[in-house]
Amino acid sequence: MNFTSKLPTVGTTIFTVMSSLSKQYNALNLSQGFPNFEIDAKLSELVAKAMKEGNNQYAPMPGVPALRKAISEKFQKLYQSTYNPENEIVVTAGATQAIFTVISAFVQQNEEVILFKPAYDCYEPAIELHGGRVVPIQLKHPDYRVDWTEVESKITSKTKMIIINTPQNPCATIFSKEDLLELQRITENTDIIVLSDEVYEHLIFDGQEHQSVCRFPELKKRSFITASFGKTFHATGWKVGYCCGPQELMNEFVKVHQFNVFSVNHPVQLALATYLENEEHYNQLPEFFQQKRDLFLDAISGSRFSFVPSQATYFQVLSYDDISDEYDVEFAKRLTREFGIASIPMSVFNENQLDFKSLRFCFAKKEDTLLQAADILNKI
Repeated sequence: MNFTSKLPTVGTTIFTVMSSLSKQYNALNLSQGFPNFEIDAKLSELVAKAMKEGNNQYAPMPGVPALRKAISEKFQKLYQSTYNPENEIVVTAGATQAIFTVISAFVQQNEEVILFKPAYDCYEPAIELHGGRVVPIQLKHPDYRVDWTEVESKITSKTKMIIINTPQNPCATIFSKEDLLELQRITENTDIIVLSDEVYEHLIFDGQEHQSVCRFPELKKRSFITASFGKTFHATGWKVGYCCGPQELMNEFVKVHQFNVFSVNHPVQLALATYLENEEHYNQLPEFFQQKRDLFLDAISGSRFSFVPSQATYFQVLSYDDISDEYDVEFAKRLTREFGIASIPMSVFNENQLDFKSLRFCFAKKEDTLLQAADILNKI
């Protein structure tokens, strides 16, 4: 058959490559971002209860009302800003579907989307699939700070959207209050839409606060927030998230959502609605994951890797400048084959595969897994 690919440069993702290699060599897999410990038994019980009570058919298209109400209340408690559960919140099949739907609803042929690199790998293909043009801004290792003067210089009459990710995956940094104020300033009096990927909002360390776009009134008016229950409650395989935004933007979001997935796992939604009644479930997460970060970093403090402690997420970037001059993809593969530990090379998220000699490791693991990983890294 003769056809033209809409994504000609897209191949197998690095996550598939490294996980496959990890399995082939029976390596410790710290590449993909998923926990290897169990979810809260109470949450499992709530899902089972919802199933047994017969909630196994389609949920309402925008999501179960009780869950949308719980999400709205969470925003009020955390950020003193909220969304109308009737028309400003939609439950989605994970944050990736929410992100894809926002881009589908708004990005048209030859319109420009600014994004910061290193960037999570689902943004760019979605933009290209809809005929948009990516305008990348490469953040510099090791601090990955945003130069807002550069951002402002990249805005043109074709700029349709700016995508931010805070806390940032893969570089594990956060946007400050000053960053969000700058974003608010440069988009004011424009028609630019902001897509804010905030899936790691509850995983922020060292007493810092998450600066959600909803904290900034003028920014909130033009912004979508996408979030993930899978990341928050250690259940990435459930693929349940949500999207929030002002009603006029969400009206367009719903037009795409209803013909894409229509609705999301019914019993899981009901379970989450009940589970969210206790805000301790997400308030304890910063300490929980900071302890894992600190355990991991303390355990590799004598290694030849260098690092800046992760500010957020459950990822840690390690630099290997003092170990090898190899391209990071090759180095990551060699560590998997020869030392039995899998990571993600950072260059795959950078513009033009820029190589800073850095690897990303996931520390959402059991204590013994992290100590085993540290023992391997200390020998490299």
